[in-house]
Amino acid sequence: MKKGFHGKILEINLSSGEQQETAISEEYFRRYLGGSGLAAKIFDERDYGRVSPLAEVAPLMIFSGILTGYSIPTACKAAFCGKSPATGIWAEAIVGGFWPASFKKTGYDGLIITGKAEKAVYLYFSKGVFAVQDAASLWGEDVYRTAEKLQKEHGDEIKVAAIGPAGEKEVLISSIMIDGLDARAAGRCGMGALMGSKNLKAIAIEKSEDLPPLNDNKGLAAARKKVMPKIREKAKGLSDFGTAGGVPIVEKLGDLPIRNWTVGSWTESAARVSGQAMAEKYFAKHYACFGCPIRCGKEMKVPVGPHNGTVSHGPEYETVAGFAAMCLNDDPAYVIAANDLCNRLGIDTISGSSVIAFAMELNEHGLIPKNLLADLNLEWGSGEAVLALIRQIAYREGLGEYLARGVKRAAAEFGPIAEEFAVESKGLEMAFHDPRAFTSMAVTYATGNRGACHLEGLTYYVENRSFPGSFIGLQDEFEHHGIESKALLAKTMQDFMGVFNALGLCKFLIRGHVTPEDIADWVSLATGWDMDREELFTSGERIFNLKRSINVKLGISRKDDTLPPRLLTHDRREGAAAGSLPHLGKMLAEYYRLRGWSDEGIPGPEIMAKLGLEWESIDVINGCQNYKGEIKK
Repeated sequence: MKKGFHGKILEINLSSGEQQETAISEEYFRRYLGGSGLAAKIFDERDYGRVSPLAEVAPLMIFSGILTGYSIPTACKAAFCGKSPATGIWAEAIVGGFWPASFKKTGYDGLIITGKAEKAVYLYFSKGVFAVQDAASLWGEDVYRTAEKLQKEHGDEIKVAAIGPAGEKEVLISSIMIDGLDARAAGRCGMGALMGSKNLKAIAIEKSEDLPPLNDNKGLAAARKKVMPKIREKAKGLSDFGTAGGVPIVEKLGDLPIRNWTVGSWTESAARVSGQAMAEKYFAKHYACFGCPIRCGKEMKVPVGPHNGTVSHGPEYETVAGFAAMCLNDDPAYVIAANDLCNRLGIDTISGSSVIAFAMELNEHGLIPKNLLADLNLEWGSGEAVLALIRQIAYREGLGEYLARGVKRAAAEFGPIAEEFAVESKGLEMAFHDPRAFTSMAVTYATGNRGACHLEGLTYYVENRSFPGSFIGLQDEFEHHGIESKALLAKTMQDFMGVFNALGLCKFLIRGHVTPEDIADWVSLATGWDMDREELFTSGERIFNLKRSINVKLGISRKDDTLPPRLLTHDRREGAAAGSLPHLGKMLAEYYRLRGWSDEGIPGPEIMAKLGLEWESIDVINGCQNYKGEIKK
């Protein structure tokens, strides 16, 4: 009997209505660990990279991790994967909450959705079966209202993943939202557009207890009890104020991007929009995802905007950095309202705030035609303008039609100089930690498999000593602005973080000083495998290289492993990161050497053989022959 996983996935074709179960071997789970690791393996085997992201035959892949759904700290994650409509390369959006644990209890480790329904539908899991249901009454509703209607129809205990109007309109920065009002987001890479392109409004799951048995329940309970005190102690700041509580210290370190990455210091304003300041005026209650002792989620009273007077999920750090610092808005009321509106309409708050800050800079330089501005007062710091643009983006109206495509595509519409203001890598807007403050993040962003993603490495946690480097075999202290050992730090953390996405664990565990040995022990107790630290890191390295090989077939190489000029050549001039510019070229050369890649960033045959991956599958022999044309139907 399988331990920790079901050993099967379900495939649903919305065009034909056909459903098919597929068995997955235990070997695949041990090598790829479930989640986005297993999804990448299947994506690669089936050549899904050849498919246009919004084609009917394109897959939306939803996979839980081996540990998802069990009484293991933060084992609450699922991965929504596929080919990004926004970037055209590998995409994964990882999300917590309670829906992923319910999904693991359906009897499947993964769900692959292809095809396109003739009309709006939702999937409803009940009594062991996924049924396709009419969603005509849900189409056009926001995420919260969609969850409310489905719970009224099927009972309060169902868990809902849904898109809002932005996903329906195939906005390229749209998200898939989890758990209604509690609003956890599979936010990045435009996965809401992928789901919307299939006329699929929601996936609702009835309560079930169909979890695979564990190998050693008592041993796992003892291991859990052992780590709980240090998690609660070390992650107390997250418990008290959420991720937004870190805004003042991030600003002090020169890590907070301000005014579309152009300003170096914002000290007093950062304090006004911090998690501490918001809690004092607007706090409603704490929120925890399934199995999580950290409880970093906060609910806030919405004080302005179209939903004034309601209670909604409170802004995370990235959302505050985006809608406050990036847009020069230090009124927390409008940050809360912007977060609420993005969650309701289904827009990624990182990309959404990035395109709005980009638009504010365009407006400053007179690059937006007056007919697109209409009555919009698009000045820096305008909370009302932010709320108006969020709605325009969601419904692809006015200026929002351009911003809905993301900063890279939007910049192409407003003249060559506009590209200077588009801060992205591989087409994905930058997350809000400045590589000029912690230069290891330059490597992390440049080489991230989904683009400019902080979560693929989280190296700044090691640089600022929130997570000791000695836990992963490195030194504990790094010179923030230097290049010494930064490539090794990036590689090591990328391999480690990839394990979290595959197993279904929240990366905030590292704030609680959970070690690789702890996690390897959990996997062994759950599955019966004798997994150690070395095998755990090898799995992470295998998964990272597999995703890179997928991207290489899609044309990614050294030319794409870069950052925008603003972050490589513009000095912040003031604040803690003043005078620091990352020397990406030197760090990349060292990184490629450590990875066993060529000077062009192509994984070599030796490392692929070591990891048990097929080098020929990269299709780069004799001249980097990549996919020739997409399948668009």
